[in-house]
Amino acid sequence: MALPDDVKELAAKVRNWGRWGDDDEIGTLNLITDDVVKSAAKEIKSGRRLTLGLPMDEDGPQTGAIPGRDNPKREMIMVDVAFTGDPDNFTTSDDKLSMGVQSCTHWDALAHVSYEGKLYNGVPSNTITEAGAAKMGIDKIKTIVGRGVLLDVARAKGVDRVEGGYPLTGDDLDAAAELGKVKVQPGDIVLVRTGHMQWFHEGDREKYGVPAPGPSLQSVQWFRDHDVAAVATDNITFEVYPSEREDAVLPVHLLHLVDMGMTQGQNWDLEELAVDCANDGRYAFFLDASPMPLTGGVGSPVNPVVVK
Repeated sequence: MALPDDVKELAAKVRNWGRWGDDDEIGTLNLITDDVVKSAAKEIKSGRRLTLGLPMDEDGPQTGAIPGRDNPKREMIMVDVAFTGDPDNFTTSDDKLSMGVQSCTHWDALAHVSYEGKLYNGVPSNTITEAGAAKMGIDKIKTIVGRGVLLDVARAKGVDRVEGGYPLTGDDLDAAAELGKVKVQPGDIVLVRTGHMQWFHEGDREKYGVPAPGPSLQSVQWFRDHDVAAVATDNITFEVYPSEREDAVLPVHLLHLVDMGMTQGQNWDLEELAVDCANDGRYAFFLDASPMPLTGGVGSPVNPVVVK
């Protein structure tokens, strides 16, 4: 099913192809310049740190709805083994990890989705093979470090969590920015809280799945106008799901990753951060959310670290 004409018109308006050169593979992350990072460091006042990653274990958010996207499973491969055979000498323990890369808190690489045979910057989608992503892979992103901004949509609406299936608009994001008394600047990493993560904390993985509130087509122009470098949400689908219209499946993924070249993240736990921001009134902070150097990967687990 081809994208509807009006969605294609929006895609053309927000498209960044060629903006940073025909060979560019990191898109809007180019907006995080040295000066942006230096300025972000000024947000550090107390040195207090918070992490936003979910525990990596078999009780993760996946329910089997996407085959192969399994929750992390860790196994011991050595338990207190005597390296020389003498237990009074050097002994060691090792483990291994099996998981779907997008199963927990993660970033999607620009190689994650395509449409009409194209990735970001017009690169053919057949550069994605069984061997992985030859172009636009997560390994092309060396760091994601800069100023993070929490847009607490749930708090701005005066609710504990936004109703599942609600399509977030640019006006919703503006209201959350006003609540936090923060101005979203070019190169910012925007974290959108809906409160949907509470379902996961309450042990209801089904309700955490769908329906989910999230950014809609009515928010895409907002991200482009503000020159956001990357965006992450506190749900499993990133965008509103089921999709807001029947003639476009996960269209925000397509316009963000393919047309804008904007890295996006899912399953970010923003609950503790939301309380902290409400308590100190500071909704901007230093953020290190660099992905793992997974060669050819179309995504990467991440344990984002906030420093305030």
